[in-house]
Amino acid sequence: MRFFDGPKLRRRLVSGAKEIAIVVVTALILSSLIRILLVQAFYIPSASMETTLMTNDKIVVSKVSARLGDINRGDVVVFIDPGGWLGEIEPTAGVRGQVQRFLTFVGFLPANMGEHLVKRVVGVARDQVRCCESGKLVINGTKSNEPHTQGSNKDVEFDITVPPGYVFVMGDNRANSRDSRYQLDNGANGAVPVKNVVGRVFAIIWPLDRISRVSTPDLYRDLEPSE
Repeated sequence: MRFFDGPKLRRRLVSGAKEIAIVVVTALILSSLIRILLVQAFYIPSASMETTLMTNDKIVVSKVSARLGDINRGDVVVFIDPGGWLGEIEPTAGVRGQVQRFLTFVGFLPANMGEHLVKRVVGVARDQVRCCESGKLVINGTKSNEPHTQGSNKDVEFDITVPPGYVFVMGDNRANSRDSRYQLDNGANGAVPVKNVVGRVFAIIWPLDRISRVSTPDLYRDLEPSE
């Protein structure tokens, strides 16, 4: 008759628990490093970028491009509110909020855009951006044809030059986006500091039928300022 070996079983359970803990902690550290240094997931809370990005889309942002200063005209970017763009947003309270914030920090949940915004860069340093001619933006003297946008550009008229170290951003849903047009008196012609840019949106990863790459339209590359 075999007897139950309690101490031996406990040693095995403790050893197994330690191995699992090491694996979990390692995974959390690696996930956190990836989120901090390379990529971060966000979800889209509003319609300001339709139809490029739809409400509740989950997106992935490359932080490498921002760290290298490689933010170009036409890129869709996530950036930290430079001040006054967003109203007060109450964080989720209690244990649920703490767990949510932890899982977001380690990269297991997408960030909910709390202090972040997502827009398209329509002007970089030295670009002249004017609204409008026949309902279209004029960038560096060229009337831009932006088939990925919807709604009217005519809500706010402006004629600005983007200062060094800044980008001018607009939502693709032009009639439903509070963007640089509404911050023209911020001391930088409504532009956002490049240092506030978290990264460039490069993919939609959810829902399944929306999985796709988010690319930069070629049309913006041909709008360099004249010397």
